[in-house]
Amino acid sequence: MTPKEKRFWTGAALVSAELLGTMAAFTGALALLVFAVRPWMRKHKKLDLQVFDELKPHINKLNDRLMLDVTFLGKHQFLIPANLLLIFYFLFVHKRTWFSIRVASVALSSLILMFTLKRIFHRKRPLVPLLEPAKGLSFPSGHAMMSVTFYGLLIYIISHTVKNQPLKRTLIFTLIALIAAIGFSRIYLRVHYASDVMAGYIIGLLWLLVALDVLYRLEEYNKRKMLNAQSLTRLQWFSILR
Repeated sequence: MTPKEKRFWTGAALVSAELLGTMAAFTGALALLVFAVRPWMRKHKKLDLQVFDELKPHINKLNDRLMLDVTFLGKHQFLIPANLLLIFYFLFVHKRTWFSIRVASVALSSLILMFTLKRIFHRKRPLVPLLEPAKGLSFPSGHAMMSVTFYGLLIYIISHTVKNQPLKRTLIFTLIALIAAIGFSRIYLRVHYASDVMAGYIIGLLWLLVALDVLYRLEEYNKRKMLNAQSLTRLQWFSILR
């Protein structure tokens, strides 16, 4: 194993340990809110149903097709290859190892967090979907949460790599609009309540910010460790030469 590969796997191990610990604390804090949120969800379910009623006049075959296309961009069938492609690009093409670690860490930790929260809340999906029923549990919306973490991470990367300001603003606005459209498509298709989607957005954004902060701290720690090792090596060589 080369020194570069060793540094990569050491960094990956540090990231995994820190993120798992952070995720456990984050999930525990959210779990404590379950008992406070569940009564509210039952009390205000009429608001979720009212949103479905408001959308009824806008239901037609053209919108059905459009919403199915949009919702696909938040499905695991799209996001898994997209994440893998992004990891490959930053690892082997752009040579930005820590960006590849960020993508992998955020994707995996978000997925684990989403399934954990669904199990904790155990909310059933809407009884009458518009087209086809969706599998699994309803709260929070996985599409909303995963689209925020994936496309939000793209926004983070773009903000740090794209120098052209008009292009940067256009890309960021497009991704924000896409995140909003994916969440809306889940409500339109009646596979999620509006509260599921809003919760997915909020939890996804909070976790993305937490994960990026942890990863940034680990990257800085790794850089300091490498600089200290290099300084020590230089001192050793200096002592030998003397």
